[in-house]
Amino acid sequence: AGRSVLQGRAPAAPAVPRELTSYRDIVKKILPAVVSIESRAKAARTRPRLRAPVEDQQLPEEFRRFFEDMQRNTPDDDDGPGRVGFGSGFIVDPRGVILTNYHVVNGADEVEVRLLDGRKYVSRDIKTDPKTDLAIVRVKPKGALPSLEFGDSAGMEIGDRVLAAGAPFGLTGTVTNGIISAKGRALKMNMYEDFLQTDAAINPGNSGGPLINLEGKVIGINAAIKSRSGGFQGVGMAIASNLAKNVMQQLLKDGVVRRGYLGVQIQDVDSPELASRLGLKDPSGVIVTRVFEDAPGAKAGLKSGDVIVSLGGKPVKD
Repeated sequence: AGRSVLQGRAPAAPAVPRELTSYRDIVKKILPAVVSIESRAKAARTRPRLRAPVEDQQLPEEFRRFFEDMQRNTPDDDDGPGRVGFGSGFIVDPRGVILTNYHVVNGADEVEVRLLDGRKYVSRDIKTDPKTDLAIVRVKPKGALPSLEFGDSAGMEIGDRVLAAGAPFGLTGTVTNGIISAKGRALKMNMYEDFLQTDAAINPGNSGGPLINLEGKVIGINAAIKSRSGGFQGVGMAIASNLAKNVMQQLLKDGVVRRGYLGVQIQDVDSPELASRLGLKDPSGVIVTRVFEDAPGAKAGLKSGDVIVSLGGKPVKD
């Protein structure tokens, strides 16, 4: 009889991994370290409160609309005439180091940082790198703050699931989810770029917040969206964490980012005909079209007409 009862039972449903049904554990881990940032100037500024990372004429129309919409939709009714921006950020060092976007703090004399638990810090210790649209803010907490670790953005693949956290439209503690839609995007928004594209919802106010992998590590810094309306349409951009980490370390050490350069003009070897003339089997690499006098490239012996096919042992595709 016992066997017949057991045989009549429905088979037990297989356990569904938590990450397929909820992101709650990751969210509980990351949100305490995500902050909102309000930037202020000593006096009212006549220029826009929030500026795009590059001059308007260089910025695609969709991105210009995004920054304009961000200005209109961040609350500023009780903060006085000195407000210049609002956005997000995240704590990268429990001693009080916060990473955000340059355009969130651009023009600010001081910033107010708010944690999810209600704690507030005002700081004038701001270091920026406009060429990558990144900035750090230091605050002085009495004890250790919750912080996030960096992940390896290069190790992310298209289709990997991610979470975006921040304060869209001033709504602090907001989390959205999606996937990595593309890698290595270059949008000509900044001088130095490496964007991860995601369909996780990113809206005005999300700028500077983290893009998180399912290990709870930062693999990107939410920077912009591409849309016709200025609102979310499924195409968000995040600065790759590997680029951001390098910039952050230099800002922490020296307060500025120092970069090497070659001092040459180049163009792609992008046609079979050009590749054949240069003795290459396939279109790949770049051809040097000009070497500037006394630049590092000239001192190293580069000459106009040289073809660069590898750099540091890694192939140069374009």
